[in-house]
Amino acid sequence: MSTYSSSLRIELPSDGTQAGTWGDTTNSNLAYILDTSVAGYQTVSVTAANQALTFTNGPTSTAASNQSIYAMLRFTTTTGAAFAVYAPPASKAYIVWNNSGQSMTIYNSSVIGNTTAAGTGVTVTNNSKVMVWSDATNFYELQAANLTGTLAIANGGTGQVTANAALNALLPSQTSNANKYLQTDGTNTSWDAISLSTADITGTLAVANGGTGVTTSTGSGANALATSPTLVTPILGTPTSGNLANCTFPTLNQNTTGSAGSLSATLAVASGGTGATAASGARTNLGLVIGTDVLAPNGSAASLTSFPTLNQNTTGNAATATTATTATTATTATTATALTTASGSAPSFSVRAWVMYDDTVPSTPSITSSGNVSSLTDGGTAIVTINFSTAMPDANYVVLGCASDDGVANRGVNVQGTPSAAQFAGSVKVTTFSPGSGQSPAVGTYVAIIR
Repeated sequence: MSTYSSSLRIELPSDGTQAGTWGDTTNSNLAYILDTSVAGYQTVSVTAANQALTFTNGPTSTAASNQSIYAMLRFTTTTGAAFAVYAPPASKAYIVWNNSGQSMTIYNSSVIGNTTAAGTGVTVTNNSKVMVWSDATNFYELQAANLTGTLAIANGGTGQVTANAALNALLPSQTSNANKYLQTDGTNTSWDAISLSTADITGTLAVANGGTGVTTSTGSGANALATSPTLVTPILGTPTSGNLANCTFPTLNQNTTGSAGSLSATLAVASGGTGATAASGARTNLGLVIGTDVLAPNGSAASLTSFPTLNQNTTGNAATATTATTATTATTATTATALTTASGSAPSFSVRAWVMYDDTVPSTPSITSSGNVSSLTDGGTAIVTINFSTAMPDANYVVLGCASDDGVANRGVNVQGTPSAAQFAGSVKVTTFSPGSGQSPAVGTYVAIIR
């Protein structure tokens, strides 16, 4: 009869048993338990949110039956979510590769084979490769903070224990290289002295950094660097040439002697003159045409009539007029005229849309003529929805209508239904009716919208 070790479950034959076969048992222990626990690699496919690693007592050649014995485990999953795996409650070290696309946590089982955690676990993020170990109850992660000693440069470290010492160790030797800068030739770094006479320094040094901000100079002597320098020397003297088109001139002193009559040239329009020596030429240069830009009255001022009353308190301009008491531009009228027939102080309101249509062809009402109406929609016998090209500000407007047909008198037009059900900012539904006959389409239906 055999017993099994507590950590790796190695088969231990009892004394005097397995005569002639104990060597096979020993070889299997070495091949399938000791070898795999030290250097074995196995992929574990996780198919549930909580899954225990497989185990057997004693050796087995079937790797999938004893996952918990392997030294290195690669985890994949089909769950599409984070998951947990449970190792037997025995001390063991694993190298874990989470290749699942999800986060995973490894625990010890409270009882071998179950999915109840005995203690704390270690969470391994996706695609991480970490070393973990267990004390049979809790799992721990091997961390750099737990390492001691100094890692040499040859082994990927710095060989130092402070940041400054590490930097000095990694840089080229600083001996005899004080006040030099670090440069590279594209392959290696070295120290180099700054030289103003070589290509070490390029660009133009700004005034703010002690330079001139320019690469060339004219004249002789020191450059003037201030925004508004005081020129002590040299004296500017009298320029013999130059372009003063962009110069700002001071206000002329009205006490200057001389007279305009002494000018020997014609002052151009661009300089404040007319560019001409006669009145007709001056008007032409200034773009003034008598009869077009200025009035050309006949007779005397005494015979002129119909002068408008000028309101000296008026401010603003016609484009800003926003109420019905002020003039606005007529945008749709071909000839804007005043409402000469209106009287009194009551305001006037206009027709915002109108249409004349024929509704006698079934399902196809047709527009004869219209204003601000884009289309008609058939709604059944003698029922038509009038669609506005430009919507009203709201549905609070008045609908006026009438209808006529050959041989039928006293036709009328009604809003079809209540205002809330038939009257909208963008359309209105109407019906044509005949007394005694009810709804009846007409050759001529006339509707106007007042707002």
